[in-house]
Amino acid sequence: MSENNKYNYPAKLSISRFFLDSEGVRKNPIPFHRRYFDKFGDSFSIRIGRSKHIILSRDNDVAQYILQKNQKNYHKSKFQSVYLSKYLGRGLLTVDGDFWLKQRRLIQPAFHKQKMNQLVENMQQTIVSELDGLAEESVVDLFPVMSELAFNVVAKSLFQFSIAEEKLDRIKFIIEEVQNFLIKEIRLPHKAWWFSLSGQVKKHLELADENNSIIREIIEERMTSKNEVNDLLHMLLETRYEDSGEGMSVGQLIDEIKILFIAGHETTANALTFTLHLLGNDPVVQQKVFDEILKIKSETDDVVEQLQKMTYTNAVLNESMRLYPPAWITDRQNVEDDQLGQFNIKKGTLIGVSFYELHRNPKYWENPDEFNPDRFLGEQKKQSMQYFYPFGAGPRMCIGAGFAIYEMCLAISHIVEKYKIVSTENTVLFNPLITLKPVGVKVTFSRRQ
Repeated sequence: MSENNKYNYPAKLSISRFFLDSEGVRKNPIPFHRRYFDKFGDSFSIRIGRSKHIILSRDNDVAQYILQKNQKNYHKSKFQSVYLSKYLGRGLLTVDGDFWLKQRRLIQPAFHKQKMNQLVENMQQTIVSELDGLAEESVVDLFPVMSELAFNVVAKSLFQFSIAEEKLDRIKFIIEEVQNFLIKEIRLPHKAWWFSLSGQVKKHLELADENNSIIREIIEERMTSKNEVNDLLHMLLETRYEDSGEGMSVGQLIDEIKILFIAGHETTANALTFTLHLLGNDPVVQQKVFDEILKIKSETDDVVEQLQKMTYTNAVLNESMRLYPPAWITDRQNVEDDQLGQFNIKKGTLIGVSFYELHRNPKYWENPDEFNPDRFLGEQKKQSMQYFYPFGAGPRMCIGAGFAIYEMCLAISHIVEKYKIVSTENTVLFNPLITLKPVGVKVTFSRRQ
């Protein structure tokens, strides 16, 4: 039996169609993915060259298999391990295998619920301060406001309030510049020679080095001062490897902190923007959130207890992240040949799972394009959670999920308690970069009487 007969793949998108669509896919792949899924079913493949294949899927069984059931055979793709690590270093997001497991075990305790509860006061203080000057009775472009908020919550949870504003601004600028260039590198691999020749790669590597230097300076200042500060940096400095009893090197700390900035900033800003847009188009749901907040605040002044009671607000957030998952796609490559459902796939096959499409797959969701927070309440919630991936799944599920939920619930409750939100448009535009980035989402805030 020839090697080609050993393997079989889902229905194939022709390479000619792929190249004809490539410019449109580069700008926004989601409409093209929807068209391909409608034509081929819940998984389709593309053959590159004689034997290389890519699979894209919105099938829950595929997602479960590569992220949980047989996750050891599925490592992060070169997009993540090579492109991202070039600028972000070797942190949880970019490494695999034994080193990833070692880092995950080391860092996980800093994100346990008890530790997160200790950060709530700082988080709340930052949110109230950031939203204090929210423009009223005028149209607000929402994403820049939420981006600034989310960045400062991460920064001040990492470094409490000891870092100069100009350093924070510079870190934010560098992160955004590097990410925008990274997208170009990933989506336009045929222009790699030009990016290198024109000095763009060198420029962005220098920016990444500058970012390293700023974070190194912050870490070294903290280590020298010996101050015990209740923030994530302190928790990370206190962690110790099980085998050696030693802490992370400063270099490794820098890499992990960069990952926390990237993962904890834009995804949260995206989710908050989409959620407020949806609330601004649904006064009934918005009123229910408001009623829940008033009820909870009448029952307890303890912020952690308030967060634990925000059942409906959590359901609203979940439904928003179902419709607009901030991390909208993930990919893996199999280390060894494998059987993926009915398909025998060769090692090195690139498999993408579109959470955006899985979350709207009519096989799993009734009226999938409709905003309905009730999906995440009571008995319905058990059903919905089987097909829900706002933070990934399996051992590599986002380590900061609890942190993000706390932050978003605090921000939404603060805004809804003070303001009525009205969206200027029914539909929302977005740009699927590394995350699903909202574009031109505008609302008005009117102070509640």
